[in-house]
Amino acid sequence: MNDQQPTAVSRRHFLQRASFATAALALGGCATTPQPQAKLPADRPLKKLNIAGVGVGGMGRNNLKRAAEGNNIVALCDVDSKLAAKTFKDYPGAKVYKDFRVMFDQQKDIEAVIIATPDHTHAPIALAAMERGKHVYVQKPLAHSVKEVRLMTEAARKYKVVTQMGNQGHSGEGCRQIREWILDGAIGKVREVHCWTNRPVWPQGIEVGRPAETPAVPEGLDWDLWIGPAALRPYHPTYHPNAWRAWWDFGTGSLGDLGCHIMDAPFWVLDLKYPTSVEGNISTYWGGFWKKTQPLNEQYPRSTIVRYKFPARGALPPVRLTWWDGGLMPPRPEELAPSQQMGDDDGGVLFLGDKGVLMCGCYGKNPRLLPDDAMRAYRKPAKSIARISGGENGHEQDWLRACKGGASACSNFDYSGPLSEMVLMGNLAVRFPERKIMWNGEQMAVTNDAEANAYLTPNYRAGWQLG
Repeated sequence: MNDQQPTAVSRRHFLQRASFATAALALGGCATTPQPQAKLPADRPLKKLNIAGVGVGGMGRNNLKRAAEGNNIVALCDVDSKLAAKTFKDYPGAKVYKDFRVMFDQQKDIEAVIIATPDHTHAPIALAAMERGKHVYVQKPLAHSVKEVRLMTEAARKYKVVTQMGNQGHSGEGCRQIREWILDGAIGKVREVHCWTNRPVWPQGIEVGRPAETPAVPEGLDWDLWIGPAALRPYHPTYHPNAWRAWWDFGTGSLGDLGCHIMDAPFWVLDLKYPTSVEGNISTYWGGFWKKTQPLNEQYPRSTIVRYKFPARGALPPVRLTWWDGGLMPPRPEELAPSQQMGDDDGGVLFLGDKGVLMCGCYGKNPRLLPDDAMRAYRKPAKSIARISGGENGHEQDWLRACKGGASACSNFDYSGPLSEMVLMGNLAVRFPERKIMWNGEQMAVTNDAEANAYLTPNYRAGWQLG
């Protein structure tokens, strides 16, 4: 285990990132040009990359397994050595670290990095990797705030690295079928979309405060590093390892957990980008009852409805997209048979066109026209969109092919950045419920609410500032 403190060089890199962050934010707009392809050094074998994992005790372990074939896992970094022990055993030849800054300073052979830490630490780790010229795969959503996502998108272009967000459904068959069918006119022009999920599957609620107990930090966990850029608070198991998504300071709630999966299909298929307005309604609906509670603003609500409005895009009409979670569901379409499930066990999407209805599950899975007679009668168009080898299970390899000079990864930051921003704008509306947030995406500014606009700028702990 390598537990040294970060060197002066790594601290200088953080200050350099802060300068870049300020400059990048001043640029405002987010271009949509494809990211440049990787060029490996001539003396490196074409078929192998040296990969590091940061945050390897949970989903990161799965990402590494899918990335390991044909590549070298050379470094593993996790603040909790006990939680990550199984992954450490998976790759006995990899060097092990607790602090990603130490890893980047000391191990120069790393070429690509998989980041699967809690949401609040995505941005500092990814920016540190990209400024060193390392390709990055970052779990969804890309970051904890809209501004952090924009910084990461701009950094990927600046440093000419290959990127991918971990919304594996974007590599799947379903999203491609939906895009082909809607481009084929299967349901006509779409003006309304509903998305929903079964989350939260962990406890959360606006009436919940911080725990008063201060148990000892478990052996193997560096709590200061886990906290990272957030304000320091005592360790408690309600934060780590299982329920950090519930807390505003660390996670992004139900929207952040599944929004980039479920809203991916409509965002891509309908060529959406920045909403013009977002509204959030919250409730404490849970276990079959409702109650009104004064928010403590520590955790996300148990149930939310978020309403987005998108402008016309060329010949495509304006779109209203509504997000539902925590037991709330959109109206059941008349075209759906009484015995049929809406979506699947994780959620789904309804596309309401002026000539019909299309429904799919989470990740864009199992798309079908409604009613069943319409699906049976529909002549599917020929496949016109390239498929990803391995589908959802090939999402990591899609990124690695791009790292080796292949076509751009399907969910590179030029695409997944604006998608993540849309998701996180929903959380901004949830933070300021019952208010209509008017949004200028190009300028990254709330135009009608100074309080909401000020909240776009995160407060970082000393030594972790990004700009």
